[in-house]
Amino acid sequence: MLIAFNKPYGVLCQFTDKTVPPRPTLAGYSLPPDVYAAGRLDQDSEGLLLMSDDGPLIARISSPKFHWPKTYLVQVEGVAGDEHLAQLRSGVTLADGVTRPAKAQVLIGAPDWLWPRNPPVRHRKTVPDSWIELTITEGKNRQVRRMVAAVGLPCLRLLRIAVGPHRLEGLAPGKWRELTQ
Repeated sequence: MLIAFNKPYGVLCQFTDKTVPPRPTLAGYSLPPDVYAAGRLDQDSEGLLLMSDDGPLIARISSPKFHWPKTYLVQVEGVAGDEHLAQLRSGVTLADGVTRPAKAQVLIGAPDWLWPRNPPVRHRKTVPDSWIELTITEGKNRQVRRMVAAVGLPCLRLLRIAVGPHRLEGLAPGKWRELTQ
């Protein structure tokens, strides 16, 4: 079984949390039994999380050696320009090495289908923001956030919209659907 889940902001990509008080987890979303996340999204990120009960499939999706592309919408502080895109497309130097080149394009505002985030993203009247669609083929810890920050565009909101051929479209936050493999 392979399912697509739209992970809401503030939810952990695990089924239990031992902190006091416990944080929201995947356990609160009536997911099928025995499915596990193929990769992760941090608590502050939203969007497509593939889940499966097939261990080898999870490994193929999660492992950077298989180069599954992952596409994100990134709301950044500042105006994303050609120089920022050129840096993202050529690879960005992070503390743990240089990233693989990414596909990057600036979007004209947020997509029409995008739901409001709860809590809302902070808005500053004197600092503009912009949206970038970014596709990577590796998965370093908090990589997209670190990449955009390294080129001078701090991340305000991060949503994964695709993993390989699987896309988020039509899936509301907190909902899931079964996919064909």
